[in-house]
Amino acid sequence: MSSIWPALRTRRFLLSSWPWRSLLYMVTTVIVAAPVAAVSWLLALPWLVTLSDLRNGQLPHYHNYLLMVVSVVVLALFGPLVAVPLAAIERRRLGLLDPREVRSAHRPAPSDPIAWLRLRYSEAATWRELLYGLLFTLVVPVVYGVLVVITGIELALLTAPLFAVGSSAIQLGSMTIDTPGEAAIASVIGLVLIPPLAYLGGGVAAAQAAAARALLGDNDRTSGALREVARSRARLVDAFEAERRRIQRDLHDGAQHQLTSLTLQLGMARLDLPAGSPAAEPLNRAHDQAKDLMVMLRDIVHGIRPQVLGDLGLMPALRELADRAPLPVMVIAPDVVTRPPEHVETTAWFVASEALGNVTKHAAAQHVEVRVIWDGEDLILEVRDDGAGGADPTAGSGLTGLADRVAAAGGRLLLASPPGGGTLVRVELPCR
Repeated sequence: MSSIWPALRTRRFLLSSWPWRSLLYMVTTVIVAAPVAAVSWLLALPWLVTLSDLRNGQLPHYHNYLLMVVSVVVLALFGPLVAVPLAAIERRRLGLLDPREVRSAHRPAPSDPIAWLRLRYSEAATWRELLYGLLFTLVVPVVYGVLVVITGIELALLTAPLFAVGSSAIQLGSMTIDTPGEAAIASVIGLVLIPPLAYLGGGVAAAQAAAARALLGDNDRTSGALREVARSRARLVDAFEAERRRIQRDLHDGAQHQLTSLTLQLGMARLDLPAGSPAAEPLNRAHDQAKDLMVMLRDIVHGIRPQVLGDLGLMPALRELADRAPLPVMVIAPDVVTRPPEHVETTAWFVASEALGNVTKHAAAQHVEVRVIWDGEDLILEVRDDGAGGADPTAGSGLTGLADRVAAAGGRLLLASPPGGGTLVRVELPCR
């Protein structure tokens, strides 16, 4: 069985490992919940006292109302700090009863403690985890207490023949077991009640696990499907980049070297031919064409992925890109020690290359500025020109393709291009 719920509906439940896994789950629940439950019950005490006074027809003291307010404030301020790590433990413990992964609904948090707290306290997932923490520490102990009492009665019935001898007697509520015959009957009843007790324990554990899965997991199917689409698109982009690098390597190590060798051989042949030979002119043209083809192939290899990008990183690669541009390009980029992830560098360089190409072809600009902001967590790339502006993403597939590529890396592309006001392409890429 893949989880405990289908196993509970079968007759082989008692012969499987699920009763023992349920027992282990409940035992570890007691271990995890005990220290937190003590604090939760302390906070709940003013509420219990107030409810008891109201039920007895007494007016609660104003101190009780003050303590109730204090307990709510303490719970709201500090409860999430306990609920978030407790929920992480519970998601891992759910593997005892259900191997399906339970993903957290939290968004990735920054490393800054203040930003982490601000993000966590603003998420609905945090308050769902706090609700589960209250159920875990207030309701679950009561249910387990009832289960412990039932288990104690079961053990008393099973062991009745050992204790209900001579003048000894076992008192179970209004029932007294003090004879061997009554003890034997009690023992038989205890044996008969073992399967129902096992199913009851399994049901309690399964219900707790279901509540944990509902409150601690990301149950939004739409967002889950979107994440899977994003992961699939990222895998396609990674595969595409791997194929681009393979093509670049094959062209650089294979075709380019062979073309270089061919150009050298044609040059040597030119030297060996007499000046007035009929083959001299065709050989000269072939040699010139081979040199032009070698330059073209070198540009193609560089356009796929420049060698400097892999060797030195994004900042030197952008400066090299600016040097090769047909118009003045200023690169404002920090000298970094820690490089961004490889896919972020590749995406940023590709956007800069395409943006500069678009400026050269369409913008009629006189100057371009490429700015990089890198703080260790996010990389921001801006390409700004002083051209004609008026860039329209719907007019062609270039900007749309750039936006898709950036989105596949988990980032976003912003465009500002008023007519006559130049164009700004801004790319924000997360590196966490």
